Amino acid sequence: MSQQNLWLIVDDDAAFLQILQRSLARQDIEAVPATTGAEALALIEARDFGRCVLDLNLAGESGLQLLPELLARRPDLEILVLTGYGSIATAVEAMRRGAINYLCKPVTVHQLVTGFEPLDAPPELRPEPPSVEEMEWEHIQRILNEHDGNISATARALNMHRRTLQRKLQKHSRWRS
Repeated sequence: MSQQNLWLIVDDDAAFLQILQRSLARQDIEAVPATTGAEALALIEARDFGRCVLDLNLAGESGLQLLPELLARRPDLEILVLTGYGSIATAVEAMRRGAINYLCKPVTVHQLVTGFEPLDAPPELRPEPPSVEEMEWEHIQRILNEHDGNISATARALNMHRRTLQRKLQKHSRWRS
């Protein structure tokens, strides 16, 4: 099996991993699941993966923190970050840390596979400016990233009650799902 057809898929949702693993198998791609950062690091040492699909939020762990650790162990690994909580701030940070692409859930297997391919042309820009809600979400995500996902520290930095921040994050996750 070629290195490009051996993928590490890292997500804390076991049902999603199982569905993704079966869907990739239909594309002749062997996918090995991991539900934690420690499990992913152990697997990366044991197998010669060519590609990795990495969830941004791993049950309290940060995929952004795990990304450079994976690349330190396997510098030629192509990592695509997948998230249900997309923002420009985290996309930029993921790319800065070495990801080759960043996609928001839900995605199709075709989108995942093509997400590893180079772009033929630059993506189209939105014709309208972002809404106030989208700008607020981007700002929250940037501050959350600066505080390594710590909700309490982020709430303090935003001068906002922690529960208010949690409600905003939960509300937005329903928009994205």
